[in-house]
Amino acid sequence: MAKIKAAILGSGNIGTDLMYKILKNDGAMELALVAGIDPESEGLARAREAGIEASHDGIDAILADPDIRIVFDATSAKAHIQNAEKLEAAGKMAIDLTPAAVGPYLVPPVNLDDHIGAKNVNMVSCAGQATAPLVYAVSRVVPVHYAEMIATVASRAIGPGTRQNVDEFTRTTANALMEVGGAKTARAIPVFNPAEPPITMTNTVYAVIQEKDFDFDEIRKSVHEMVKDVSEYVPGYRLKGEPLLDERETPWGRLPVIVIMNEVEGAGDFFPKYAGNLDIMTASARKVGELYASHFLQKEEVGQ
Repeated sequence: MAKIKAAILGSGNIGTDLMYKILKNDGAMELALVAGIDPESEGLARAREAGIEASHDGIDAILADPDIRIVFDATSAKAHIQNAEKLEAAGKMAIDLTPAAVGPYLVPPVNLDDHIGAKNVNMVSCAGQATAPLVYAVSRVVPVHYAEMIATVASRAIGPGTRQNVDEFTRTTANALMEVGGAKTARAIPVFNPAEPPITMTNTVYAVIQEKDFDFDEIRKSVHEMVKDVSEYVPGYRLKGEPLLDERETPWGRLPVIVIMNEVEGAGDFFPKYAGNLDIMTASARKVGELYASHFLQKEEVGQ
């Protein structure tokens, strides 16, 4: 079976977990290279142990291989801004796991079809991948005036990059609730919980509805369908209970509020299972890569 060659740029924890996810899924995509800049990187050593070519020449190693068509960038926002230009010039499609947001936000079950021709897509944030689908599940039934999400994750699952850029991640997530989820306005609130043993990622979504006439059963059905779609590529993604319909005082008056609670447990490929916040990013990126690889193969079959 023909496959599309892919590479991972960034040999840190995110890149390493993504590598294991790609390797355990036999699809249209073939991982050909893991590239970093540290010759002593554990990620590069693990790639070699898994039989994958590894290089500490960074993006130059990827650009040197004309057969690599999909590149997962797991470096940093600053680095990706430079990498994006080089990858586009080389005709390679970039899946960005940093908060650079050079390309459009992409959440696989929501808006992949809208961006299937894009040369660069952004995977938003862990909280965005977990909660934007839930907001969208509501907004496709009834308009959402305001959405708010609270993501509670284990402190041990938060790396230094996220801690240094928490404001940027928060803004990115709120923007995704609007641009992808469909809310008119939104707010994102991250909570880092230091409890031991570490907790599993838990999210609470509030969707304020201004319309009085809507079918809550249809909303509940839509949420369940969305959770099923996400859990196909993130098996630990599930509801913590049935969606709730409440009525609360808001800045816009007393209005109906849909409350959805879910949790994300990791697959344990490289990260511990409590780190569902990290797992959903790499699982979503792998899903996008597979779908793009299939799209490329289909175009080749019809001679486009």
